[in-house]
Amino acid sequence: MMDAGFADGAEKPIRLRAENTEDLAVISALIQDAVGQNSETKWQPRRHRFALLLNRFRWEDRDAAKAQGRPFERVQSTLVIDGALKAGGEGLDPSDKEQIFSLLSLDFAAGEDGAGTLSLILSGDGAIHLEVECVDVTLTDISRPYIARAKQPPRHPVAEK
Repeated sequence: MMDAGFADGAEKPIRLRAENTEDLAVISALIQDAVGQNSETKWQPRRHRFALLLNRFRWEDRDAAKAQGRPFERVQSTLVIDGALKAGGEGLDPSDKEQIFSLLSLDFAAGEDGAGTLSLILSGDGAIHLEVECVDVTLTDISRPYIARAKQPPRHPVAEK
């Protein structure tokens, strides 16, 4: 399998930082359907940091790939949450290092003075909840894009109201 490439250098790897809920919404959209593994998550309580290595679907390239008739792409990315004071959650077994998860979104519930709870919402009713001092999230692409195994972009059924 060949590496997919950034189109002749026209695109660059993503490196974004969120410091408020508007910024967080952008990162949340870009990490939707990212796939990770328990062994690639790291809680560093002394550094007040939670980090994940993800295989992110390149939503920003979806329309171009479709128009050009080329395969969709994924890229390895790190998602780092700084200022994390406490970590918890449900739906993941931390002792199962082989467990795979799909990240759906990032949600922030504000508390006092910019603090709050940042939740990483996972498919299958799972979540990772982080008590944070403030919104301080960084998304960084760390590999070249590669061809996604799926021939179609991820889809989510629309819930009827």
